[in-house]
Amino acid sequence: MPDPRDTPGHLSVTRAFVVQFDSHTDVARGQLAGRIEHVVSGQAALFHSLETFLAFVAQLLQIPPCPDGDDAR
Repeated sequence: MPDPRDTPGHLSVTRAFVVQFDSHTDVARGQLAGRIEHVVSGQAALFHSLETFLAFVAQLLQIPPCPDGDDAR
């Protein structure tokens, strides 16, 4: 089986997040709330809307990759 890191658009751990939705989340109604954590940096935030969720993700995805190019930290 080929190593997924060898294919374009591979899933890098530097772009991994853990998301926990709270009991007030109702996706069908567009109501999102919970906690998101960036796996590599450990930075976390609470979110209360899709906009705050996406803002956190966008901010963390702008972190430069490792200098040696190895995303499998």
